[in-house]
Amino acid sequence: MNNHLTELLKHWYPRRDEHLWVLATVYKTVGPCYRRAGAMMLFNDLGQQFGLLSGGCLEADIQRQASRVMQSKQTLTVSYDGGDEDDIAFQLGIGCGGTVHIVLQPILAELHYLHLAEVQEQLSQGGMGLYSQLIATDGAVENRWEISQLSTDRSTQRSSPELIEKNNQTWLLTHLSPPPHLLVIGAGVDAQPVVQMAKTLGWTVTLWDSRPANGRRDYFMSADQILHQPLNELMEHGSAIHWNAAVLMSHNLQMDADAIKALQGSAIGYLALLGPASRKQQVLALAQLDEKGLSIPLAGPAGLNLGAELPEGIALYILAECHAVLHGATAQSLNGVLAAVSETS
Repeated sequence: MNNHLTELLKHWYPRRDEHLWVLATVYKTVGPCYRRAGAMMLFNDLGQQFGLLSGGCLEADIQRQASRVMQSKQTLTVSYDGGDEDDIAFQLGIGCGGTVHIVLQPILAELHYLHLAEVQEQLSQGGMGLYSQLIATDGAVENRWEISQLSTDRSTQRSSPELIEKNNQTWLLTHLSPPPHLLVIGAGVDAQPVVQMAKTLGWTVTLWDSRPANGRRDYFMSADQILHQPLNELMEHGSAIHWNAAVLMSHNLQMDADAIKALQGSAIGYLALLGPASRKQQVLALAQLDEKGLSIPLAGPAGLNLGAELPEGIALYILAECHAVLHGATAQSLNGVLAAVSETS
């Protein structure tokens, strides 16, 4: 199971009336913490947990607090201070040293299920929205959900959750969006780890290959959908508006060239081409496109330099670069160890 909210809600929705449920949300952190504000997790009265708010260190105690919320049917806020010797977070030996503040809310029909049913429906359809949670200290429960229009501006999707004060109340505002939707062009053997790894990340994956011998479901069990229509009809598919990234790995120059041309009119944020730089130039020449004039920058060779040679490693470095681009990250070492290795090698 992945930890994206869409996956958590898949477990909750069919059983929303069969058990007592609690939504736990990180609403503020101070110092280093495993998860940031806006992270969510679900608990039920069977003791089941869906998601993570720490590295697995705090969840048992959060479950205990969730049981209190199930009984009281009121909001509860709790804090865990990894730097306080008297705090349970410190006693568990977590070692992060930061403080995490969590709000727990009962998910009840009379509370409109905290509007999580609407959230689940919208996210499952590729939509997005603004989720507002009342951070109450008096037990009050109130959440709101506002649907946002689909937009090619991914800065909105990456917006950090925000704590605001309004009418003497504290609200956590979180922009929710579905997981990335990856289009893989080409369904050869080396596409299998790309699809599998993307699904492990919780992404939605569409696989396309018009060649009869490729794209067999037996080899791509985890793909959300497999398309076979002519390439010039690909952008007419209903899911095209939701594609965030595409990896071209058909091993056919003309097919990759046609795909690049077709995708130039899309709203994807990452476009990668398998193969060396010389192959990229061949593909662009066939497509009659100038790299400087592309509406979507072409990553070719694709991926980060991780020293990989096997298909699984190649899939890792392509998806690592894709993840960084879609999330506005630099894809640099967090501790500088790579720079140190480079200097000594």
